[in-house]
Amino acid sequence: MSLTAERHRIPLSDGNSIPLLGLGTYADPQKTPKGSCLESVKIAIDTGYRHIDGAFVYYNEHEVGQAIREKIAEGRIKREDIFYCGKPGDAIYPTDENGKMIYHETDLCATWEAMEACKDAGLAKSIGVSNFNRRQLEMILNKPGLKHKPVSNQVECHPYFTQPKLLEFCRQHDIVIVGYSPLGTSRDETWVNVSSPPLLKDPVLNAIGKKYNKTSAQVALRFNIQRGVVVIPKSFNPQRIRENFQIFDFSLTEKEMKEIEALNKNVRYVELLMEEKRSARQRTVASVTQPLSPENLTCSI
Repeated sequence: MSLTAERHRIPLSDGNSIPLLGLGTYADPQKTPKGSCLESVKIAIDTGYRHIDGAFVYYNEHEVGQAIREKIAEGRIKREDIFYCGKPGDAIYPTDENGKMIYHETDLCATWEAMEACKDAGLAKSIGVSNFNRRQLEMILNKPGLKHKPVSNQVECHPYFTQPKLLEFCRQHDIVIVGYSPLGTSRDETWVNVSSPPLLKDPVLNAIGKKYNKTSAQVALRFNIQRGVVVIPKSFNPQRIRENFQIFDFSLTEKEMKEIEALNKNVRYVELLMEEKRSARQRTVASVTQPLSPENLTCSI
C-alpha cells in the first residue's frame, strides 16, 4: 500500500473512502478552554488532515463545524474534501426524574434500520458502528432485509491492544477498523485504567523510532495504518498535531511489524470508569442485554 500525506484514503464497502489518519476531538468540557477544539481543527486542516472525528457527547461539534466552514471560506478546502465522522444522538445517558440512569433492552437491528433510513434520506454518506464485538456485528450482518452493512467499526486499537481476531473478522466482511486511542490515551483516572503500562514508553517502539528519527507515537500510528487500520489520535497541541501527521515519509519492515504485533497485551485503556462507578450506584434494572448509547453508532457526513 503506497501512502502519502496527500493520498492516504482507503475504500469503504459503500463506494466512499476514508482517510487512514484523522484528528480525534474528544476533550473534557470542564477542563478544556472554549475555542481549543476550533483552533486545533483549523491547525489540523492546514497541516493536511482531511478526516475529523467528533461526537455529540464531546460538546464541541459546533467548534468543529465552525473550523471547517472557516477553512472552506478561506479557500483552503472544499466540503467534499473532509470526511467528518460523528455519533448521532440528542441525549447522552437518559435519566429519570430522580437523575438515575435508565437501563433498558435495545433492539440493535431496529436501531440499525433507523441508521439505514438516515443514509437513504441523504443525511449520512456512510454508516458504521463503534465498540461492537463479533456477536453484535453478526446480528447486523445477518439481519433479514439488511440494506446497508456497517462500513466501519470504531474500537480501541493500538500496539498493546491489536484486536487481531476482530480485525480479521472485519476484513472478511469488508468492514474497516477505526482505532481510537491509538497512542494509548491520556492518564485520566476518571475513565482510564491508569494501572496499565504507558504505551509510548515502550522500549521496542522507541528503539524503532530512533532508527527512523521518529517518536514512539509516530511508530505506533504507522504500525496501524500500515495494516489498514484507520487511526484518529486526539490532540489539541499544535506541535503534536503536526507530528502525528508526519508518518508518511517512512515505512516499517515486515520484521518490525511483527515485533510490534508481539507487543499485544490485550490491554484496554478506555474502561469508562466514571460510568461504571455511576452505574453501580444508580442501576435500577438488572437486565441489560444490549446497552446502546450515541457512542455505539457512527456516520460520516
